[in-house]
Amino acid sequence: MTKLELLEPFVEINSAEGTTIKRTLLPNGIRVLTETVPAAPSVAIAISVSVGSRDEAEGQFGSTHFLEHLLFKGTKIRNAKQIAEAFDSVGASSNAATAKEYTSYYARVQKAALPLAVEVLADMVNNSVLDDKEFELERTVILEELAMVQDDPEDVAHESANAAVLGSTDSLGRPIGGTPETIEAVTRDDVWAHYRANYRPQDLIITAAGGVDHDQLVRLIETELSKSDFDFNQEALPARRKLGNRKFNPERGFVSVHKQTQQANVAVAMPGVTALDANRYAMGVLNTILGGGMSSRLFQEIREKRGLAYSVYSFNQGYSDAGLFGMFAGTSPKNASEVAKLLAEQLMSVANHGVSDAEFALARGNIAGGLALRFESSHARMNRLMAAEMSLGEFIDLETTIANFHAVTKQQVQTLAEQLVGSEKSLVVVGEGDFDSMSGLIG
Repeated sequence: MTKLELLEPFVEINSAEGTTIKRTLLPNGIRVLTETVPAAPSVAIAISVSVGSRDEAEGQFGSTHFLEHLLFKGTKIRNAKQIAEAFDSVGASSNAATAKEYTSYYARVQKAALPLAVEVLADMVNNSVLDDKEFELERTVILEELAMVQDDPEDVAHESANAAVLGSTDSLGRPIGGTPETIEAVTRDDVWAHYRANYRPQDLIITAAGGVDHDQLVRLIETELSKSDFDFNQEALPARRKLGNRKFNPERGFVSVHKQTQQANVAVAMPGVTALDANRYAMGVLNTILGGGMSSRLFQEIREKRGLAYSVYSFNQGYSDAGLFGMFAGTSPKNASEVAKLLAEQLMSVANHGVSDAEFALARGNIAGGLALRFESSHARMNRLMAAEMSLGEFIDLETTIANFHAVTKQQVQTLAEQLVGSEKSLVVVGEGDFDSMSGLIG
């Protein structure tokens, strides 16, 4: 574990994984972080900003995701087709992601093509024109994307659980992509204002992993981002998201969403732990034991023993100042009440009786193996750097991460389960049928 001091101009770490991590802070607040993996033939690179859907002002809801689409639609020197052709010309994969607390534009290229990737990504992020015609075309595309989400009852269940636990009007409870109403209402000027306010040099984090030379990347960034309309030469302090631990009062204890589906999609959700909570490693173990795989309690009890579901799992999402934990299953409408009770009972069982030595060891082995496989990916390493810089303020290598999970005790897992059982819960059911009798089923 190594602290990434916010104003330290240069940091170098030799990780236990045989890689070299370097961080450079430029005078204008831009941060460049790399993890050089010996002999890697490719590089994953991202330009990210620590602004997500939760940071949108009133009247701008949906702008963050809208902007993610629009930055691929043209700059002062490239149209949308030319952006696509630039990446395709070197066999690159490129995309972007909008989350509730960040937005990231990324590509994976052969290392010889890194200069091109930096050039195009920097042009997109800093020189987008948000053309009026493209704006209206993309509005239609995003409305279709939202319609696709609404057609997926599992997605609807998760969005409803977020709104119920975190609050539909809270910045974290709102859907990332906005709603059809907010997308229809938002204007090009609204999105432009959001863009200019949040894509400043001090908001930018550049991360790369794989066969990357740190000094070369810094030079490329300085060259390409200096072409921006933003004031590249003005000195500024880098932005980092503030951390905390907000208390939430779930907005709704029971939510029934009527949709014409063959299954009832059932979710039991409650406040979880933040991204940096001391209990986050215990949460990882608990989540794995409850619903992290085919040997998990939920899978065994609901699918294997009773045949009541095909898809059944638990989930956990930590943010800078809040968290969400839940359990989900898709089942026949006539079995919805039974499945909801079983979901809650499995969490209650851990709270009342703890976990066995065998399942505890299995969960920790599952986590260690999964992490080792995950970080074979340069993309995962790139995102780890982004998370470290954006909020954590410290780089935690694989060896330390696994050690932190192994330091978790069975008592910590049980205590966390007790806290979750004692919290306010929301029951969400999405499907066709009368589920009102399930109101009050989950305390």
